[in-house]
Amino acid sequence: MNDSAAGGGAVPAGDPVASGPGEGTRAVRAGLPEPVAYEPTLPGPVFAAHFHLPGEPTGPYTYGRHENPTWTRLEDAIGELEAPGRDDVTALVFPSGMAAITSVLFSQVRSGDAVVLPDDGYQALPQVRARLEAYGVEVRTAPTGGDAQLGVLEGAKLLWIETPSNPGLDVCDIRRLADAAHAGGALVAVDNTLATPLGQRPLELGADFVVASGTKQLTGHGDVLLGYVAGPRGGPMEAVGDWRKVMGTIPGPMEAWLAHRSISTLQMRVERQNATALSVAEALREHPDVTGLRYPGLPGDASHEIASRQMRGYGCVVSFTLPSRARAERFLGALRLVDEATSFGGLRSTAERRGRWGGDAVPEGFIRLSVGAEDSGDLVADLLRALEESAR
Repeated sequence: MNDSAAGGGAVPAGDPVASGPGEGTRAVRAGLPEPVAYEPTLPGPVFAAHFHLPGEPTGPYTYGRHENPTWTRLEDAIGELEAPGRDDVTALVFPSGMAAITSVLFSQVRSGDAVVLPDDGYQALPQVRARLEAYGVEVRTAPTGGDAQLGVLEGAKLLWIETPSNPGLDVCDIRRLADAAHAGGALVAVDNTLATPLGQRPLELGADFVVASGTKQLTGHGDVLLGYVAGPRGGPMEAVGDWRKVMGTIPGPMEAWLAHRSISTLQMRVERQNATALSVAEALREHPDVTGLRYPGLPGDASHEIASRQMRGYGCVVSFTLPSRARAERFLGALRLVDEATSFGGLRSTAERRGRWGGDAVPEGFIRLSVGAEDSGDLVADLLRALEESAR
């Protein structure tokens, strides 16, 4: 495995980054301005509702709802990670992942258009579907696994892909789906939250947009809500930017600065969390009470073959099912190193019985486990101990 791979994935042949800076170097340096004597390496957040604006409004910063220097540095950093070596890609940051998702969908489609969504994706997507349909947009759905969305693409304006899917961890072939969508005139957006730009780069696989919740592993500390969209400069991305400006879905400068600060450790966190997630999956695979175990990096997983071709790392989330709701709740209550909380990607491991929210087609005993940065041996021991205690 190439040293720059993010924890377990194969580097695709002909990877344009192979001869350039490694993942860690890019993460540490991404979006930083040129050094200025006696100034901080990463300038502090800019708190400004307006800027000095003499004459015609032609400068880079005019009004706080339109642009902000702190956003610009973060957006440059995200663009460098999602599309290294390309200067035709731009990124836009939002106050949450859902703000980023809806900015793409509602800026690109109109009444009478058709959109294809995964039917096993993030649990808020059914609410998005209802809103789209209320505006006269036709919404079609199909599972992520087996590239099933191919079957409902005809005549669609936009294809939405989520791979790996949340929480089921199915993986689809981005290149295959993007080629088919483009052949029919559809745009393609990929939710890359679970993989991160170090684990998977959808723009290199044909996507028009890459979207993610930066709340998760990108920032990794569980203290920032953030989302982003990246894609080639031009009409579709301009429409996303116009939507952000009109709707006012903008991040605070402090959140943007915290996110940029956190990106500098992204490669170290991703590498450690991915490696530990594989160790956890291997340990859980041997337990007789665990069924439905999913982790794309695990040989034998239903998604492993395609994941190993298109991903550089397999993520920090492991999912599995315990025999009942009661057993799952006892297991979660017995854990000492894993917090019972929603979300994923943080330095501290978290887990939850996903069925408690409703909206996900999962068994009552289904557990989504987000592997943190604890020592692998300690975390595995805690999980196995909790499994034994909860069986009594």
